[in-house]
Amino acid sequence: MKACFAAALFLLTALAHAQEIRRDLPYVDNGHARHKLDVYTPGGEGKRPVVFWIHGGGWQAGDKSSVQDKPRLFTERGCVFVSTNYRLLPEVDMETLVGDVAKALGWVHRHIAEFGGDPQKILVGGHSAGAQLAALLCTDPHWLQAEGVALNALIGCLPVDGDTYDIPAIIETAETRRRVHGLPQPKFGHREKFMHSPDKHRAFSAVSHLATGKGIPPFLILHVADHPDTSAQAVRLEQGLQQAGVAVRRFGARRTDHVKLNDDLGLPGDEATREVQAFLDRLQL
Repeated sequence: MKACFAAALFLLTALAHAQEIRRDLPYVDNGHARHKLDVYTPGGEGKRPVVFWIHGGGWQAGDKSSVQDKPRLFTERGCVFVSTNYRLLPEVDMETLVGDVAKALGWVHRHIAEFGGDPQKILVGGHSAGAQLAALLCTDPHWLQAEGVALNALIGCLPVDGDTYDIPAIIETAETRRRVHGLPQPKFGHREKFMHSPDKHRAFSAVSHLATGKGIPPFLILHVADHPDTSAQAVRLEQGLQQAGVAVRRFGARRTDHVKLNDDLGLPGDEATREVQAFLDRLQL
């Protein structure tokens, strides 16, 4: 009986916070089929903070529709939620892929006021590959500067269970693990995805761009507590942000995995969701 009442209450709450969804908006004129994004807006008036979400999928798969309960989580807080697609490896290289995501965020900065969003209050988040992309855009300003967006338009970063904030470290870790166990190296692993070059590996790593006085926004780094690679990378990013004087909190979620951590964001009782809510409180959203 209690479970039925809770489910009914949850449904009524969801209905009370109905979203308006605009799908497949092009962010590049006459662009690729994946140059599209979706905008979820809450009811009411006013300039609202914006959450810009980047899907995961190893930079080779994934779709902007894979947002689970996140639109409700953020629109209930009065935010406009945007989920974007981008071209994928190996059709394009990593520089082009990152450029696509920057173009999408540039479009949001120019047009989100038309949907009630505030272009000077954008939180950037993403899961897995999207976590690497979110962290990079929030630490290396040249990607967004190319689209006319300054770092001071970003109010927060929410990377979820990424393993590539320090790409040289994860390459060495993964390749050593395979070598000592006598396993063949992958034909298209991180070394190849990030364009073979050690200079490129460093350039695509968020930790390479951490410095004081850059205007890097506050971070909430979510990761699976017992996953060795994403935990190590989360600690690495946290330590670098702390050294740069950037506000950061790291949270390792228990009793979950790489997919479930992302899928459960927004669900009642989820501990990572509580961390997100507290992060939004700190940002005064």
